[in-house]
Amino acid sequence: MRIRPRASLGRILDDLGTTVLDVAASPGHLDAEVTGVHIYDPLDELIVAEGAMVLAVGVQGAAEIRALLARVPHAAGVVVKLPVDVDERVRAAVLETGVAVLGLTRAASWAQVAALLRSLLAEGDLAEPGEGVHGDLFALANAVCALLDAPVTIEDRSSRVLAFSGRQEEADQGRVETVLGRQVPERYLRLLDEQGAFKRLYQSREPVYIELPDDSVINRVAVAVRAGDDILGSIWVAVREPLTPQRQRALADAAKVVALRLLHERAGADTQRRLRADLLSTVLAGGADAAEAAGRLGIATGRLCVLAAELTGPAADPGGRAANAATDHAADHVRSESERQRFCDALALHVAAIHPKAAAALAGSVAYAVLPLTPGGGEEERAVRVAESFLARVGPRHAANVGVGRLAHNLAQVARSRADADRALRVLRHRGVTGQAAGYTAVHFESLLLQVADVAAAEEQAPTGPYQRLLEHDAEHGTELAATLGAYLDAFGDVNLAAARVHVHPNTFRYRLKRLTEIGGLDLSDPDARLTVQLQMRIFGRRH
Repeated sequence: MRIRPRASLGRILDDLGTTVLDVAASPGHLDAEVTGVHIYDPLDELIVAEGAMVLAVGVQGAAEIRALLARVPHAAGVVVKLPVDVDERVRAAVLETGVAVLGLTRAASWAQVAALLRSLLAEGDLAEPGEGVHGDLFALANAVCALLDAPVTIEDRSSRVLAFSGRQEEADQGRVETVLGRQVPERYLRLLDEQGAFKRLYQSREPVYIELPDDSVINRVAVAVRAGDDILGSIWVAVREPLTPQRQRALADAAKVVALRLLHERAGADTQRRLRADLLSTVLAGGADAAEAAGRLGIATGRLCVLAAELTGPAADPGGRAANAATDHAADHVRSESERQRFCDALALHVAAIHPKAAAALAGSVAYAVLPLTPGGGEEERAVRVAESFLARVGPRHAANVGVGRLAHNLAQVARSRADADRALRVLRHRGVTGQAAGYTAVHFESLLLQVADVAAAEEQAPTGPYQRLLEHDAEHGTELAATLGAYLDAFGDVNLAAARVHVHPNTFRYRLKRLTEIGGLDLSDPDARLTVQLQMRIFGRRH
């Protein structure tokens, strides 16, 4: 496997160019290793990992910049929206801490730059100086840019940006938005589609020149990246006039090199994904091999929390979809597996942005992540916040829940944290909710009740005593005495509230309450009797 270049601050700035970030104040070198992205919030506890890029949302003015630099002396850089107020005291603080201050273009949102930096760090697609066209995709994009003397993007079939060259500021606003969002904006996709650009692109094996009617957008030359008849993506060049024949041939040749690189990346990603899944499964299972697996994953440290994430939408249950034929069912299954893998990849990207040594892998229908946490207390609550921010981020695309295990102080406790996460996830599943995250501590009692219900079901146990008699009476006479009792207990004995919940008059409710105590032989003034029947309701359900 090729060792990817270190994600240094200078390397990131070289690849992004001045389109997104520019240096406002430098400590004299930009070789600090970037390990992750941290979004600064003055209302949250500030725990920043060494080497993090700190996105200083809302920070402005020299005094605020100096104060933030003093609080994050181990960061790689601090990013502030342009214009950046840099005075002599800010420069002195930069030299003292070694933390660079960068200016972010006003056209970029914080969400865009966070996603851009995280994807760069997760992919490792950062070019080393002098690396040739057989290097990574960013190096290839820069090489094609040099050949054609124009800014270049390499995109997949869905117009997501895989890599881009420098000099993007020489193009138009559409290209800048594309680079910032790592996706061609919808309005430009419609414009290209109306011009028949994609049809021409995918039908031709040569570069095609695309004239665009919008005066704010310069024209494009594009070529499909193919592996035989399989279209892997495309290369897009922002130009003001058609390429010369010589440059057309250079672009066509470049597409072949990019195709080889994409095929290599695809094969490598699949192999690496399987390896990480196997290693993480070993860590989660515990045992003699867990330490070695954790070391290979880079998480051989204490203070870990396990996250268990599960889709709750259609992809969670491919068998539930209607299928008219076996082939339809197989296609549904493949789509569901692909959806789960994309969900797991999103989780891996998210936790890696929190901590560079975090790991995630898919095991069956559940995506597990092991998240190292810095000391500071409240680790489980912090992990829950990470899970909540992940769900908020993927919510528009993936309906899901996340369970969070208790803190594992060493590798021997990771298996316990995984079991905790599974139990918390089961509680959310049992509640029938979606888009929720829960720590095991917060749902401990509910989890215990579900475990007791499992034992009762396995031993074919049934309700007894007053609850059994009420259920039998309801089944025989069509009454709702068990539901009445449940409403009364849920309302803590408030008859008016309980009556409203079951939509009957309070007097009617009182009559039913009297009947159920007579039929069930239940003394509602006895706390032990109330507890017993409540537990049976939770364990066996409120059956009629």
